[in-house]
Amino acid sequence: MKKIFPDPSDPRLTRPVTGRDHTGAEVTIRVVEERPLTIFLNSREIVTAMTIGDYPEYLALGFLRNQGMLKIDDVVTGVDYDDDLEVVVVRTETETDFEEKLQKKTRTSGCAVGTVFGDMMEGLEGLTLPETPLRTSWLYALARQINTMPSLYLEAGAIHGTVLCRGDAPLVYMEDVGRHNAVDKIAGWMLMHGESAGDKLLYTTGRLTSEMVIKTAMMGIPALASRSGFTAWGVEIARQVGLTLIGRMRGQRFVCLSGEERLIRDADPASAPEEERKHRRKGARKESGVE
Repeated sequence: MKKIFPDPSDPRLTRPVTGRDHTGAEVTIRVVEERPLTIFLNSREIVTAMTIGDYPEYLALGFLRNQGMLKIDDVVTGVDYDDDLEVVVVRTETETDFEEKLQKKTRTSGCAVGTVFGDMMEGLEGLTLPETPLRTSWLYALARQINTMPSLYLEAGAIHGTVLCRGDAPLVYMEDVGRHNAVDKIAGWMLMHGESAGDKLLYTTGRLTSEMVIKTAMMGIPALASRSGFTAWGVEIARQVGLTLIGRMRGQRFVCLSGEERLIRDADPASAPEEERKHRRKGARKESGVE
């Protein structure tokens, strides 16, 4: 398995912009690129998402799968990306039933989440996630590795990251301007490579919202962890589907609000080092009251 990690040096993902700081001095900083990507399912346009532009095929596949537009038994025959048109076309062996349903709906603004949220909730009916144990030693090790890994966030900010992990090893680290894009890229990577989900953990820098929980559950991943906090509905859904949900992971501390019975506390929290200030991400600083 080829591991994928952020490449902050990729010139396509950021650009230098010159401005002036609080003293009036000229400064040049790197800012994250943002470009449109239009996703088609067969002949029907589904959505135009704003993204940093890397891994468009994974993003398209993962978006369609996580939104319930691609079912498990749908056979994908092609994923074609046109760089000039900034379009991805996902083709299936037979027409999907979602194309017919989409004709009857009114699309909302943004990422068109409002048009398909009900379908995503329907996808959770009868879903049972594997009762995979999760060691606290893995959580501490992953937090150290991910927090200090080179990333676009540390280079330019204004971006979210999501990491697919097995045990204490990060496997695939995706970033994007939207946290949902980052997790969709991972879903697409898993779908394209036939990667199993039952032994995985998903780590995100974003909030543990209802949609993040639903996407993780739809992917079949039994555990979701974040540096950030929770929403009440996210916790409720996690408990409904049996997802281990861990948030506010910083240094020696974390909070588990769902699936605590699967935690194996095999590490003394005192043995985990506190985070150095320079490695604290924006979400953690905000919630702790430090800027």
